[in-house]
Formats: sequence, structure tokens, C-alpha cells
Amino acid sequence: MLLYGDNLEVLRDAIEDEGVDLVYLDPPFNSNAGYNVLFKSASGAAADASIEAFDDTWTWGEASKNALLDIDGGTNRQLQVMMRAMHDALGDSPLMAYLAMMAVRLVELHRVLKETGSLYLHCDPTASHYLKLVLDAVFGAEHFRNEIVWRRYNRPKGSQFAARKYGTATDTIFFYTKSSEFFFDIDAVRPSLSEAELDDMYPNRDAKGRYMSGPMLRSGSMGARPNLVFEYKGFTPGPAGWRMTREKVAALDAAGDVYWTASGQPRRKVRPTGDHGAVIDSLWTDIEALQSQAQERLGYPTQKPRALLERIIAASSKPGGVVLDPFCGCGTAVDAAQKLGRRWIGIDVTHIAIGMIENRMREGYPGIQFETIGVPRDLASAERLAADDPHQFQQWVSWQVGGYPRDKKGGDRGINGWFNYLSGGGRVESGVISVKAGDIVNPNMVRDLGRVMERDKFRFGLFIMKSLPTKGMREEAASHPTIETEFGRFPALQIVTLAELMHGQRPRLPPLISPVKRAARVETRKSHQPGSQGSLL
Repeated sequence: MLLYGDNLEVLRDAIEDEGVDLVYLDPPFNSNAGYNVLFKSASGAAADASIEAFDDTWTWGEASKNALLDIDGGTNRQLQVMMRAMHDALGDSPLMAYLAMMAVRLVELHRVLKETGSLYLHCDPTASHYLKLVLDAVFGAEHFRNEIVWRRYNRPKGSQFAARKYGTATDTIFFYTKSSEFFFDIDAVRPSLSEAELDDMYPNRDAKGRYMSGPMLRSGSMGARPNLVFEYKGFTPGPAGWRMTREKVAALDAAGDVYWTASGQPRRKVRPTGDHGAVIDSLWTDIEALQSQAQERLGYPTQKPRALLERIIAASSKPGGVVLDPFCGCGTAVDAAQKLGRRWIGIDVTHIAIGMIENRMREGYPGIQFETIGVPRDLASAERLAADDPHQFQQWVSWQVGGYPRDKKGGDRGINGWFNYLSGGGRVESGVISVKAGDIVNPNMVRDLGRVMERDKFRFGLFIMKSLPTKGMREEAASHPTIETEFGRFPALQIVTLAELMHGQRPRLPPLISPVKRAARVETRKSHQPGSQGSLL
């Protein structure tokens, strides 16, 4: 399921105690920057567009104070002492605001984890040293498992050479567990060695196959072992002796796994076994960040590769287990969870993220069933969103009609989004969207949309409004022509009411094309599909 809202409120109100097997979170990094989602326009009048996904800047205020009060009112004495010490050192600073925001959420994430559960927190060096102290206080330092260093890039950017510092190419992923009884299956994620790697590791061959040369004698630095000094086939080692007993030497020899060098020294033939997969340690260099042309790239600014999440989910959860991502962004964690047959919960505070994930999951897994909670479900809730947050309402409505929103910054002349559609001859063109969240509308607003269409050569425009159109507005829309296409005839300028949208009516348009670059469709094995499960709430 997807849940829209502040993840602190959602966690407290909707997620039960100890119901989650694995938490992965990729929260803001305290980077003091804003991050935009990029949308691909059709070739033509509309330019590629972007809208702010989230603003990673922090200010000390009421929310920060309340977070510290919540911690003081809790039962974790170590966290209380830690946060007070940090506040004494950092004061009412942006960094302290960020740490307070994270600490109070980590308390809730610890609560919802099962005793066998794990948490992976993805961050960068900006605040990682502070976050580890908070994690130690929440989970207990004894439950720290790894500081995983993920090397995102193996080719430094040219600008890094002029920055008077070493290139930045890594992220940090902290791995904690709720208890010592946690689930972990490293064999589930060990990649098999390639033929070339096997040849490199086992360079020799005989009738039985590959082998590498291994020692059978102890070195002098290991000290004398009289009990391991014995004669075998005319050879007696020095005081350090053999590495094994006479019986073991004879058994290896009988199996054809002993050979003698030209100097008369015995050596062991070490052969690959069934578990010869590559070792995975805390330095991950084999998964690169998504490049600009990556097939799964969606245009979300902090999107992580699915392979990274698959490794974490496969190692630290069982099929059918529950994976939670409280900062789910464009949904890579829930995508990987679905692919691997886990149940999942994603939480985000923007309609941009929720809309992108809905599209991603339905396109990647045709026929998938999941629930989205917290978005408007009826006319009354849609009207409340329009009144409470007109900007989020405009984003949500743009998604509802198959389009994408524009950034709120700068003059928009009433334009709130675009949509891409299939035109004649297989071409893709763009139309324009104007959304009115207020009650005061008039024919001039429709006329303004028509002027933008004429100026920027848009053939289609949508005027979406909360209330009912007046006669003058309908007449203004009707003054625009009907467009003939190979898919039929469609009004150039259409007025759509919120009531019509909530009753399932959509504008009459040629086939729409997603502005988001589609992630690769995922085929899952039946054995990975979870069976019917109870509620996650």
C-alpha cells in the first residue's frame, strides 16, 4: 500500500507495533539544496519541465521543538541525553532541526520493526556522523551491524578536480537490527563468479577440473608442532610440520588433490565448491548509480538503482515479509520488494511521488493490486485538498488527467501542467493544463488559456475547475475548434469539473503518453508471488 502524508503522523496513526520485517529509508541528507523531478515533454512547443520534489533545507521552529519534547516525553533515556547534548552543542541550528526531525521518526521506525527486523538508513557524509549517534541511541550500539559504503561512481566528474578536495563518489548505508535474533541471508545475494573470474581464481586444470595451488605445510613463523611432523611418501617436513594430520593428507592424496612440485614439495589442489559465489563485504562497488540514459531512470532526482534495493531486501527479509520505506520518493524500494515477492508499505508527503509510484507499479506489474491511502477518494476530500493546499491540489489534478505538473515558481499565466498525447503519424505532442482550486472563476480565465494555446502552438488545452462553469465560460471554450485526428475528433479546449473527475469521467483526448521515462517492466517468478495476506495496518 501507498500512504500519502507526513510519515511521522502516518507511522503513529496507521502502522502497528512490530509489524514490519525491514525498513529502508533514503531520507533528505541535510544537503541545503532543492531537488527537482524532470518530466519529458513531447518535441514541439513545450520544453522539458521540472517541479520541486522536495526541499532539503531545514529551519529551527515549532516542529523541531515539538520533536525534542516528544523525545523528552518518551522512555529512551539514552536518546534523551544524546539529543540534549546535541542541542547544547548545535543550538537552534538548521542541523539540529534536521536531527530532531530524524530522531523522532527513527523512534517510530524502531517501534514498528519486528524483533527479527532490520533497518538500513541511506545517507551521505553531510550528517552521517550525527545520524550514527542517533541510531546508536535508538537501536543500541550493540545492534549496529555494518557501515556499508556504496561507491556510486567510478568515474569522477571533471568539476571535482577543481574543488580542492578528493572527489565525492560514495554514500553511506547504516545497517542496524532491532535485536540479535535478526534475519539475514548473505547467500541470497552472493553473485556467482563468472567463467573468467573462476579461471582467474582457479588457474590450473587436471582431469577432475579447475584447481588452485594451496599449501600443505606450516611456515616456520607459525612455530614448531612436533605432533604434525611425520613422514609421508618419503617426505618429512621441518619442525613446523604439516597443516593437517596424516589421515587428512592421505585422504586428499587418494582423492587426487595432492601434487608434488619440481623441488619435491607437496602442494594441495584446492577446487571450487558449490558455494563459490563472490564475497560481499561492506564496500559495494559493483552497483553504479543510475546514468542519464539508464532504462529504469524516471527523472526523480535522488532515484537509486533497483539492484541496490534488491540486495538489501533479499538479504534482510523473507518472501512474503513486509518492507517499509517511509521516504519512498519514486518508489524504488517498493518496486524491488514487489519484484522479490515481499509485501510493502510506501509513505511520501507529495502527490508527485505518490503519482509516480502508482504509474511505475502499474506499468511494471500489469494487474497489480495495491491500495493508496490519504489521497482524495471523493468530491468532499478533493475539495478539502483544494482549500487546504492549492499547490498540492494542482499537482494531484494534473496526475488525474494523465498529465504532469509545472513548478510553482515564476509567473505561470494560469498554466499548471502539461500532458503528452499521440498525434498523427506516430508523433508525440503536448497539451496544456490550467487548474483552478478556488471558487472565483470567470470567462477571462478560459480566454487566457486559449491565448496561451495560440501563442505556444498547443492544439489542446484542459481547464479544470472545482466549481461548475458559467454559461460564458462554456461559450468561450466552445469558440475553439474541434480537432480532427486519426483517433477521432476532439474539442481543442475542454472544461473539466472536479465532480466529473471524482466520478471517473476523463477528458476526451487522443491516447496519452506518460511524461515519465518508464522503468523496465519486471517479470516475477510465481514462486516469488506472496499469497493472500492480512492487513498491514
